[in-house]
Amino acid sequence: MMTSQASPATARTPATHDMSRSDAVRLVAGFAGLGAAAVNLAVASSLFAAAGPGLPVRAAGAAAALLWGAALLGWTVDGLRRSRFPRPRTSAILLPAAAAVHVVAIILGAGSGMAGLGISHLAALLLTLMILATTSWLGRRSRGVPGGPGQSASGRLGTGKLLAAAFAGALLVAAITTPGLAASTAGHFAVPHGEHAGGHHSP
Repeated sequence: MMTSQASPATARTPATHDMSRSDAVRLVAGFAGLGAAAVNLAVASSLFAAAGPGLPVRAAGAAAALLWGAALLGWTVDGLRRSRFPRPRTSAILLPAAAAVHVVAIILGAGSGMAGLGISHLAALLLTLMILATTSWLGRRSRGVPGGPGQSASGRLGTGKLLAAAFAGALLVAAITTPGLAASTAGHFAVPHGEHAGGHHSP
């Protein structure tokens, strides 16, 4: 009797461990998705605010960045809410395409008057690749673990590791996202921390 009771517990241990790791990876993917959406929206605002020749091309690029940033934001929020990112086949096509667009924008922007925006595109590229890596891993785990990732038991087991992974993922995404936002037009007009109060006393 003791052997028959211990065997199911032993069989459940690897699956629970995998689910816990899936939750951590999903959080990192969510952070990366939110960061990529913010950077793309910042790129859109920069292109809309830019002056000079080539207005139709910039306007088209700005509209595309705006739509992609908004779609990426909604996709990420929905994926975190449901513990499963929607439309995996569609995202597997659009994410590499977005990465390729960022690479082209970095190359073409190097010789233009908006070379500084290349930092934003580089940040968006790195975040997009991070989303691709994490969602690909989640897709493989969901096919290999019965029941898929995101079971409720993973929220009660390995909480410390989940929090540590979430914290590390948030730091990594912030380290990539912050320079990307700072290089945009909105970032140029942002008031540095510590100068908000002093700004009221300047003449």
